[in-house]
Amino acid sequence: MGLIARQIEAVGIATLCMTSALDITRAVNPPRAAFLDYPLGQTAGKVGEPALQRAIMAEALQGFATLKEPGSVKMLPFKWDDSEDWKRSAFTTDTRLARLDTPQYQCAEDRALAEAASPDGCAICVGPAQPPAN
Repeated sequence: MGLIARQIEAVGIATLCMTSALDITRAVNPPRAAFLDYPLGQTAGKVGEPALQRAIMAEALQGFATLKEPGSVKMLPFKWDDSEDWKRSAFTTDTRLARLDTPQYQCAEDRALAEAASPDGCAICVGPAQPPAN
């Protein structure tokens, strides 16, 4: 993402990468990033905890105002758990949800809002129309 972020910044659009892999993020050197010490796949917070997710995003977005040096990383203050034991299992067990080819929502309200905003489906999720098979 850091490589893409630099290209987007080159045309004048500010970017901020969310990351849970600090060493990789520093290696690709995005213009600015927010690091959350959470398991991979949980970069915006815990599933089913929208208040926490909003708090994480609000804190991360402050990086647009505070990160002035290229390559700066904002260390977010949130903790996955009171102990660090989760890190041992994070390297041996993949607890992320399965990736599906259809949009997934945290709750019925999120689905309704997304469908109302784009009745034909998300162009990114649905993709361009495929030509008919011959």
